[in-house]
Amino acid sequence: MLVHSKSGRWAAWGLFGLLFLPLFALPLLVVVAASFATHWSGAFPSGPTTENYAAAVRGESLQALTTSLVTALAASLLALAVGTWAALAAATLRKRGKRLLDALFVLPVAVPSVVVGLAVLVAFSRPPVLLNGTSSIVILAHTILVTAFAHQSVSAAIVRLDPAYEQAAASLGARPAYVLWRVKLPLLLPSLTAAAGLCFALSMGELSATMMLYPPDWMPLPVRVFTATDRGSLHSGSAVAVVLMATTLLVLLAVSRVRTRASYR
Repeated sequence: MLVHSKSGRWAAWGLFGLLFLPLFALPLLVVVAASFATHWSGAFPSGPTTENYAAAVRGESLQALTTSLVTALAASLLALAVGTWAALAAATLRKRGKRLLDALFVLPVAVPSVVVGLAVLVAFSRPPVLLNGTSSIVILAHTILVTAFAHQSVSAAIVRLDPAYEQAAASLGARPAYVLWRVKLPLLLPSLTAAAGLCFALSMGELSATMMLYPPDWMPLPVRVFTATDRGSLHSGSAVAVVLMATTLLVLLAVSRVRTRASYR
């Protein structure tokens, strides 16, 4: 903390508590409390139970969780591959070309995600590429929505790379492909893992575009939360939401450990 006086530190922590608890922590705590209740009476939930979680980890909810994990993993890997390739290509372009490429990748996140969902639905609902009604269209939409974040993260990391490593490898006779795989990508590994974690988290929580595209046999967990609460099952929907949060956090913690180890290589 950059505040050096004791009174200043107490004031900073107090301000942090006033802003963090009401805006971020309290809504999440309310969802957790609702997930352990059967009804809501007064200011607090009542009727403590664990049945909501028993239903949240079996049957259709478990299938929806699996669907979300598969979708997020596939979209993250595709976004990381495309975003990294584009970032490496943009590093060789002139300033105007780089700006154009950046704008193309940022465009899907500059518009509402429901617009992206509609665009994917219109584009892939007829031959020659017919994806409507399949899981592939959901994965494609998620990939389009998260690739921008992978591209921006890797692009920023490439700018910070010291070119001396590549120059030293090239001066020793290493071919460009060898320099890329054995020098450049290992140096980018911390940024690559961070980008993958960000893409995974965003895909796990995506709802708007997914609502327009998902087939009945490929319902991700956020859609399950929405349908549960829309039917009035607030408490069971809260339990499913907590499962979604916990799963995403566990994956992000695992990615963080990999990123930490990669940083000290």
